Formats: sequence, C-alpha cells, structure tokens
Amino acid sequence: MTFNDLNITPAILKALSKENYTAPTPIQEQSIPAVLAGRDLLGCAQTGTGKTAAFAVPIIQLLSQQQSKSNTQRYIRSLILTPTRELALQISDNMQAYGQYTDLRYSAIVGGVSQKEQERSLNQGADIIIATPGRLIDLMNQKRVDLQHVQILVLDEADRMLDMGFINDVKKIIAKMPKKRQTLFFSATMPPEISILVKSLLVNPVKVEITPVSSTVDRIKQSVYYVDKGNKQSLLNHLLQDRSIVSALVFTRTKHGADRVVRGLAKVNISAQAIHGNKSQNARQIALSNFKSGVTRVLVATDIAARGIDIEELSHVINFNLPNISETYVHRIGRTGRAGLSGIAISFCEKEEIPYLKDIEKLTKKKIPVVKDHPYPMLGTAAQPAKAEGLSR
Repeated sequence: MTFNDLNITPAILKALSKENYTAPTPIQEQSIPAVLAGRDLLGCAQTGTGKTAAFAVPIIQLLSQQQSKSNTQRYIRSLILTPTRELALQISDNMQAYGQYTDLRYSAIVGGVSQKEQERSLNQGADIIIATPGRLIDLMNQKRVDLQHVQILVLDEADRMLDMGFINDVKKIIAKMPKKRQTLFFSATMPPEISILVKSLLVNPVKVEITPVSSTVDRIKQSVYYVDKGNKQSLLNHLLQDRSIVSALVFTRTKHGADRVVRGLAKVNISAQAIHGNKSQNARQIALSNFKSGVTRVLVATDIAARGIDIEELSHVINFNLPNISETYVHRIGRTGRAGLSGIAISFCEKEEIPYLKDIEKLTKKKIPVVKDHPYPMLGTAAQPAKAEGLSR
C-alpha cells in the first residue's frame, strides 16, 4: 500500500514525498481513513510506530479542505495535547512539514520558554495548536486562548500525562471545548484511569492497536548485568570504552541521577549530556541536537524527558536503572531498533531491582540473557540467574 491509496490530497502527498515518506506504517494505514471519515479513534501505540503522521495528515487534510470554502476569521480548530515540550515541538515540526503546501497555521504552546513569541503566534491566528497542559492553562487563564471552535482534539501519550499529574489540567482544558467534536486518543498503556477517561471522551471509536510487546522485544538484542549500585558508573564507563557503541541513550530514574552519570562519564572523557525537566528548554534542545548530529555520543535521560525523542539509527539503549513499570522497559528499548532495524538494549540490575527484572520478563515472556563475564559482578548471592549467556560486544 502507498499513501496514494489513502485518499490523501495532492498537496499533502507532495509534502510526504518531499519528506521521503513512501509507504504508510500500520498505524497510519489504519488510522488515516478512520480520521478522514470523522470517526473518534483510540490508538494503543508505542513511540516509533509513526503515530504523529497517523493523526497529523488527516487533520491537515480535513482543516485545509474546510478552509478553502471559507475566508472567515482564523480560529483554533484543532488542539493536540502532549505531555512534554520535546514531543510538542517535534509534532509541530512534523505538522509544518506535512502541511507545507497548505495555508494552515500552527503554533506550539510549551512551558520553559518566554510566552511572548507564543502570544504573537496566537495573535496572528493559528488553525492548529500543539500544547503542553501547563502552559496552555496559563494562556487560557489570561484569556489569550479560545477553544470554543475546536473541532478535533488529540490527546497524545495520555498515560504519560497521567504519570506527570496532568490529568486534571487536561479535564479543565476539555471542559472549555465544544462537546460535539472529533477526539483522537493515543496511549502506550491503558491503566484504569486512562480507560475511564476514554469512556468519557470517545464516541464509538475505531480502535487501532499496534506493535505488541513481543514484536518490540523480538527484534532487539537484550542483556542484563547484575551489578552492585555503587559499581554501576564504573561498569558504564567500562562498556563505553567499546567504540562499536556509536550512540547510547542511557536511562536513569531521577534527574539528579542523570546529572551524576554525565559527570562520571566526563571524568573518563566520554562525551555526554543530560536531558530532564530541570534543564531549560534551550539546553534540552541543544543536548538533543548534539546527540542527533553525533557531537555527543551519550544522551542521559529520565523517562519523562525522553518522551518525544525520536532518533533514527540509535545503536544502544542502556538502562542504568531498571524501571519499576514493566511497560516502560519496553518503551525504552523500543527507541533502538526503529523502522525494522535491529538494536541492542543493555540493563544494569542491582539487588533492589531484581523484582523489576522478574516483572519485565513476565511481561515480555522472555528470559533476558545475563552477562556474567564483566569486571564488576554483584557481590553476595542476590543474583541467581538462569544459565548465563555472554554478550558479544
């Protein structure tokens, strides 16, 4: 199947071609026709499945067709809510690329930067805004945003918005919109609170479920190192002496932990930068840009900051700390092995994290191979893995 088969208008097809999009991904193939038909949509999809184009392309088409019939004042007709600044800016860039041959206007509304430029963009008129909840609420309270004309609402990464405590803000924002609208809802996981929200917002939705856990873990070479907490930095420094690790996204549990890891890598002359919520938007964008261009070899991130990071051909994901939510592990390692490529995921497991490892293996239905041959083995008897397998590095 090609994008030509999805009844997409020539202007958008031209833009997709310019961006080197050839065939739609499974979520695009299933979602675009449903959205164009005006249906509500529930998408269960992980990052990296192509879901941005799955909602952006049909929204651009619907609004640009409608605009051609009217020259009235420009109102906000679509709102896309995302949990992080990085994701909002990435979606904004993508939408501008897909809609470059239409006359729609877009505005990214995010915190961490001065709102002056955002006010100016809103004053000039925006058809589509891509926003994080906190800054949008601020602008709504200042009477600078009017959502009464919103026709299409997108909630992206809804489970992460729940994790970050944004759900009440999301409900306040939705209360300011017309009840009659099209709603597109995307979430990688479906905890009970998200399921309740889905039932309250969506009307007879089309359900699209993409990339089950098994297919993500099957294409990625995984390994785990049992190591005492105090030796994790030394083990990371040791592994990164291997130059075949071209680029590594390292996950830590906390912001301070991310900064600590960067300092530890700097001591052995390994180029690394951290990306987390305490960094300014400008610092985060510079770190991400340096990593994508290869200036920085290692990007150290917390889970929340990593949402929206889209890096092609990432060779390694390293879990400095194992996550306590098993699905998060799958999302993390899914950042390597994109677009059908293989990838490598390495995890460090300290004594307190062994229950997390067992939960991950239960979810993925796979035993993660254990690397025993390394300089910093866990002391004591805490680690009692099944038959160990070495990791060829």
